[in-house]
Amino acid sequence: MGDEIRPELPEDLAEASDFFRAIGKQIKLLRERAGMTQKELAHSVGYGEQLIRSVERGVRTPQPELLIAVDRVLNAGGLLAVAGDDVVKARAKARVKHPAWFRGYAVLEVDSIEMHDLATLDIPGLLQTEDHARAVYAMRQPPLSEEVIEMRVAARMARQEVLTRWPRGMFSWVIDESVLRRPLGGWDVHAAQLRRLLEVGRTRGMVIQVLPLNRTEHAGMGGPFILITPKGRPQHAYIEVQTSSRLISDPDEVRIMNARYNILRAQALDPEETLALIEKILGER
Repeated sequence: MGDEIRPELPEDLAEASDFFRAIGKQIKLLRERAGMTQKELAHSVGYGEQLIRSVERGVRTPQPELLIAVDRVLNAGGLLAVAGDDVVKARAKARVKHPAWFRGYAVLEVDSIEMHDLATLDIPGLLQTEDHARAVYAMRQPPLSEEVIEMRVAARMARQEVLTRWPRGMFSWVIDESVLRRPLGGWDVHAAQLRRLLEVGRTRGMVIQVLPLNRTEHAGMGGPFILITPKGRPQHAYIEVQTSSRLISDPDEVRIMNARYNILRAQALDPEETLALIEKILGER
């Protein structure tokens, strides 16, 4: 869901972005010298191919653990590993600036240990590929500038770091089948997005379920929402429409939305059936 950032690029964010792009170029150069593809490197270090691709492009922050693993696999002699501390400092200085209507949720998301998301219109932001996110922003009306599109894609990719931390939190998504059948950005972009869902759906601690179009009941007709639990704090609910949002902390309202989400999970396909449906959709083209 929403993760807008202000149109201008602050100086500290610009410097950090340049630094992350430089790290990405080093990784790409070392990988190509080693004769490895992005997929082979991803497999060797135990991370997803999409993450490696995004880090090389400079749109994802390279975690110190990733730099150490890549340094070892590519025999970089400490060139990448030594940058770990600098990455942490750069990330701390250049937190992406979110608008007022999203900041409350963004703070909770960074520290979340549990998250459950109902998606009825689009792929959840934490699951989007870089190309899908770019396509979604490119179709905004009124149109966004190329610079703003790239900044917002970078912001969305940066948010996904919450999924790569260890110990990993518990995450689940209920996605309406219509979302999987709408090829935003064209079929090639959509196919890569579906493969990303398969990758996440096979990851421990993460559960994706699809609510089929043929269901005669749908407990989420009121619209998408997120249930989020930050470390050491009670669970909240979050809803968003256009550029308006509401962060809900009232225990009774959160309890009702929890019950609604549980019903949705019961109405949806189970995780294995969901993966089979995604594979079926991929095979239809």
